[in-house]
Amino acid sequence: MQANFIINIGDKAEVPIISFSATRPSLTSHRSSFFFRAAQNDSSQVKAIGAIVKTFKWRQVVPIYSDNEFGEGIIPYLIDALQEVDTDVPYQSKISPSAKDKQIIDELNNLMKMPTRVFVVHMAPHHASRLFTMAKEIGMMKRGYVWIITDAIANLLDLIHPSVLKAMQGVVGIKTYVPRSKGLDSFKHDWRKRFMSYYPRRKEEDIPEVDVFGLWGYDAAWALAIAVEKAGTDNLRYSSTNITASKINSTNYLYTLGVNQNGQKLRDTFSNLKFRGLAGEFSLINGQLQSSLFEIVNVNGNGRRNVGFWSAESGLRRKVEDSERSAKGLRSIIWPGERIVTPKGWEIPTNGKKLRIGVPVKDGFKEFVSVIRDPKTNATIDVGGYCIDVFKAVIATLPYKVDYEFVPANPDFTYNEITYQVFLHKFDAVVGDITIRANRSSYLDYTLPFTESGVAMVVPMKNSKNTNAWVFLKPLTLNLWIITAFFFVFVALVIWILEHRVNEQFRGSALDQLCTSLWYSFSTMVFAHRISNRFAFSSSYLKKNLGGDRKRDNEKH
Repeated sequence: MQANFIINIGDKAEVPIISFSATRPSLTSHRSSFFFRAAQNDSSQVKAIGAIVKTFKWRQVVPIYSDNEFGEGIIPYLIDALQEVDTDVPYQSKISPSAKDKQIIDELNNLMKMPTRVFVVHMAPHHASRLFTMAKEIGMMKRGYVWIITDAIANLLDLIHPSVLKAMQGVVGIKTYVPRSKGLDSFKHDWRKRFMSYYPRRKEEDIPEVDVFGLWGYDAAWALAIAVEKAGTDNLRYSSTNITASKINSTNYLYTLGVNQNGQKLRDTFSNLKFRGLAGEFSLINGQLQSSLFEIVNVNGNGRRNVGFWSAESGLRRKVEDSERSAKGLRSIIWPGERIVTPKGWEIPTNGKKLRIGVPVKDGFKEFVSVIRDPKTNATIDVGGYCIDVFKAVIATLPYKVDYEFVPANPDFTYNEITYQVFLHKFDAVVGDITIRANRSSYLDYTLPFTESGVAMVVPMKNSKNTNAWVFLKPLTLNLWIITAFFFVFVALVIWILEHRVNEQFRGSALDQLCTSLWYSFSTMVFAHRISNRFAFSSSYLKKNLGGDRKRDNEKH
């Protein structure tokens, strides 16, 4: 409400309003050309949160935020960013800043009963300190939980009390990245020196660091000084507005405000400023400071440790340099409970209750289900069989622990009566050789049967016997035909080389020689040749390689 009021005053008086602490996304909706946000919009970090959730493959996230305009402003943007990475938001936890400790504990207990174990916290630092202190007390900062804090908290971690930091061990935070520079180092040195002059009894290690809001404020003041100098508006003049007598006598003094004669010129000059400030590049687009890089931090010990960076162009990476060699992803994170293994993000809340698994007690095939009882006490000693072994194997593969107990059913019960006990909540499930029937499916669900499920079709079989006369050619493959043809040509070439100089039948035109050689090679496998070979080596070659009987042919000619 205060920000809206000040923005309206700036519009009426044409005076630039510069804020370095108003981060609410809703302020963007104000179409005021005289309002400048010299700070980052809260919604600019939701993509970084979505990238972290996507990297660790968490499928559900619960946001915890202050029940006020500041806390609610980021939620629509956060939900959209999570949905883009296929992550659901099953519940939204709103906690009033004025809530008592018991109310906060009740809300945390409500969250413990849910399976989701990934929480995103967006609230003021003093409010978050109470939240994490109580979360530590009730056991929500142990192994399996994931806590992500926005920059509203992470930017001010240096100001949080050490006892609260001890309760926040393992928390991951999104922090505005401030690049190191000579100007920043000089400013910090002057700050510590000036602080010690005012508080000489304070220890040097107790001097608070200047947070990013202080740096934004310094850059905003410096930018305003530059704009006034460039615009030449050292002497600000206001022109009076038309005011009626009734308005003058009114208690509302806003009617007496004048209009800045140089306001528009100063506004235009300020909006076009670009320089490197203490917090990084100072550049206003549409009246807002643009965010380029976020730092991912992990609360550990008495402070924080850097685990990576995020930018819209490169996503998550381990180093600030944007290069191909820069490793993607994040460094190792120490999660709550001092665990390095990434939490799975969800858990089945059993609250100490065991699942009651009903088991049929029937005479028959003991290989499927067998219940062994003590003959004296009638107490169940062991439950076994194929169905029980399959059930235990499935439970063992689950990524979480499930406590269960086998409860033998009444031996007089039929299978219909046994399965109906699930509908009556006497059993949580039934394991055994139970047939899947339609009438039973109306009040309970079945798992898949042991046999592979699917659809089968019965079709007439086609006679595979082939009566074609050319069926003998089927065993001959294409490669065999190619090799056979190659050898026919090869043999014809060898015969032609050996015979055409001494045998007149292998002479003539090129076509005659080709046909004679090929025919001679082909007919060798079929019948004796009428063409006599004059070269002894060619006959020997055919006898050894083609098996032709050349002796009888030579006697004929």
